[in-house]
Amino acid sequence: MACENNLVVKQIMDLYSQISNLESLKPSKNVDTLFGQLVSTCLPTDTDIDVTKLHDEKVKDMRSHLIKLCGEAEGYLEQHFSTIIGSFEDNPLNHLHIFPYYNNYLKLSKLEFDLLAQHTSHVPTKIAFIGSGPMPLTSIVLAKFHLPNTTIHNFDIDSQANTLASSLVSRDPDLSERMIFHTTDVLNAKEGLDQYDVVFLAALVGMDKESKVKAIEHLEKHMAPGAVLMLRSAHGLRAFLYPIVDSCDLKGFEVLTIYHPSDDVVNSVVVARKLGGSSEAGSSQIERCVIMPCNCSKIHAIMNSRGMKKNMIEEFSAIE
Repeated sequence: MACENNLVVKQIMDLYSQISNLESLKPSKNVDTLFGQLVSTCLPTDTDIDVTKLHDEKVKDMRSHLIKLCGEAEGYLEQHFSTIIGSFEDNPLNHLHIFPYYNNYLKLSKLEFDLLAQHTSHVPTKIAFIGSGPMPLTSIVLAKFHLPNTTIHNFDIDSQANTLASSLVSRDPDLSERMIFHTTDVLNAKEGLDQYDVVFLAALVGMDKESKVKAIEHLEKHMAPGAVLMLRSAHGLRAFLYPIVDSCDLKGFEVLTIYHPSDDVVNSVVVARKLGGSSEAGSSQIERCVIMPCNCSKIHAIMNSRGMKKNMIEEFSAIE
């Protein structure tokens, strides 16, 4: 297994070398091919590679830069297809399938909705999505298929991204009323964050550990007690594509679920609840795990519709 793992890392480093030498990361045949190969290489889950334990500084530096390159390329891809889809004269939402990863978003949004439903006693009336981007597919899919009466506020630092995103829903009589866009840095969003039942933090908000934790700490200060925070993380080889959110990063939150998909949905999903609400009772054991300085990356919640929380608590107990 060690030789195979070394070979995979070498393959990733080779792809990184090619990607980092590209003149542009905007969609093109070469860009699409290289990133397609990268994703295919990082998808397998039958590996014992733990990127948090990498000791090779060259590999660690490569991973950090590769995540940023992936984020930049993803932004260009969304911008490109949002422009195309938004140009249709009829309702642009009828053409979302043109986006190459639309089916992945359908699966990821359904997964997140199901996990959220496990830990909420009521349907949220207002949701915030931080880092919605030019193609706010999660917000659209949730509003269209899972939360038909919920208002979703989308926050992005890029005004052009919000212009493109709003044009996607502007001709839809329903979503044009329930999708609201705000142009601001998450760290400047203070007043009003306590109005949301649920806050989503996009994978690409905080491309390194320090900035990710800074965003989480800001949300912890301004979210309402008992509100749910939904985050996207990565596990195994997939952590070469996206940043990892560890339970250790979620001080002030009760970690409810950490779920790692094994299919073509790349992102892991983390569900947490801000402490201080009525659900805080009985969470002291979990809170101790949240602030543990080590072994936090070993917490892998088991998806089990009849005993999800039981399995999750048993895993937290196992690392005490």
